[in-house]
Amino acid sequence: MPTNDRLLLQILVLALLAASLWVLAPFWSALFWAGVLAFASWPLMPLLTRWLNGRTNAAAVLLTLGWMLLVAVPLVLLTMNLADHIRDGMDLLKDLQVQGLPAPPEWLGGIPLIGERLVRAWYTIDQQGAAFFASLKPYMGEVGNWLLARSAQIGGGLVELVLSLVLVFFFYRDGPRMAIFVRSALHRLIGVQADHYLALVAGTVQRVVNGVIGTAAAQAVLAMIGFWICGIPGALLLGLLTFAFSLIPMGPPLIWIPATAWLVWHGEYGYAVFLAIWGTFIISGVDNVLKPYLISRGGNLPLVVVLLGVFGGLLAFGFMGLFLGPTLLAVAYSLVSDWIAHDPALPPKPVVVSGLEPVVPEAPRP
Repeated sequence: MPTNDRLLLQILVLALLAASLWVLAPFWSALFWAGVLAFASWPLMPLLTRWLNGRTNAAAVLLTLGWMLLVAVPLVLLTMNLADHIRDGMDLLKDLQVQGLPAPPEWLGGIPLIGERLVRAWYTIDQQGAAFFASLKPYMGEVGNWLLARSAQIGGGLVELVLSLVLVFFFYRDGPRMAIFVRSALHRLIGVQADHYLALVAGTVQRVVNGVIGTAAAQAVLAMIGFWICGIPGALLLGLLTFAFSLIPMGPPLIWIPATAWLVWHGEYGYAVFLAIWGTFIISGVDNVLKPYLISRGGNLPLVVVLLGVFGGLLAFGFMGLFLGPTLLAVAYSLVSDWIAHDPALPPKPVVVSGLEPVVPEAPRP
């Protein structure tokens, strides 16, 4: 009978946990991002707490306000500039529809072997422009519906972002208690190995945060410098977009390639060549150097495991997988490595004592 009572209690506890997870399901994304933001900036929390004479709530409020300013100000600037550039883009499309393409540049016909063909193709596109825009009209309604759906997704993402910025305060304030709770629960589950895996998860997330965010910030600054040198309007907006697109694989070319095409369109061929070289070797090239260095620094995991976790996590879990993917792969890799290292079928390693011959411990009897 006591066994049945214990089994019933375990079933009730599992049902309670499942119901709790169900209640928290709509907030998983916001909780995850709040945890990532708090973890990435946690070294500032004890430092600020000491400066404020131990006032934890005040330190948490200041850090939360810092995140709000850091996120809200770029979003406001992005929204204001994006509206202007959408209006400019619509005006450009109207001009193309009415006036057609400008005359082809002189250098286009001077390209060896294919110059004349390119000029003829230019005039062909110009002559067929009206028919092209007419063929697009049936699809305008579908494009509008697609943009409306994307706008709804962006609105939902902004709501999650605001909720994350609110929840990050509680992660700052109650972080030590949360850490003690998680550590105690893991000790009950896996024993003394809990500290090892906690350190593994913390180190992996920290390196991925440093690698991804640090590389995105570097690419955004380099992109703004290139856009400013070339005199492209909205360099700040394009830099912010470069930061956002840097968080996905092969994202920055989606910003600097259209900017290069804009320079060609306005006849700035020298600046266009410069921006193409700058974008290929500087903006996009830094991703191949800085990100692997920041991710692999201070860790003993193979770099390929972390990189596969980053890219695979993005495909499997979306943007949240940027941090979730490498963490899962790192823990799985460590578990398999520990399991192989403690295989009882393998011969025991010799214990070397200084000044003596190696001693092989006797294998345990079955």
